[in-house]
Amino acid sequence: MDEKVKFELEFPIQASPALLYQYISTPSGMGEWFADNINSRGEIFTFIWGESEEQAKLLTKKSGERIKMRWLDDDDTSYYFEMRIQVDEITKDVSLMITDYAVEDEIEESKMLWENMIADLKHVLGSK
Repeated sequence: MDEKVKFELEFPIQASPALLYQYISTPSGMGEWFADNINSRGEIFTFIWGESEEQAKLLTKKSGERIKMRWLDDDDTSYYFEMRIQVDEITKDVSLMITDYAVEDEIEESKMLWENMIADLKHVLGSK
């Protein structure tokens, strides 16, 4: 298996942290922008895109702040993806921080995928 490399992205989002958290932590919220459909049973989430389906295990969840998951395909690894809400203490600007892993020659593609998904999320939230 090819070694994956960690990368991080930051997306400013004009929405309250509480609202944003609903969209990154619940199957119904994530179903609006992350995948066509999402089912969850316990800590296993099933993401459906058209004909393809992937499962991820919920690793940690901190209310109003972050959600961290690992794709079941990566189960014996330290790879994960995390969506974390960051609020600037002074300006109160809200950002969504993404941490993910990809094999070296797919990093740009993975970043673009996140950018497209976050654009959908912003659209759903009515954020610019």
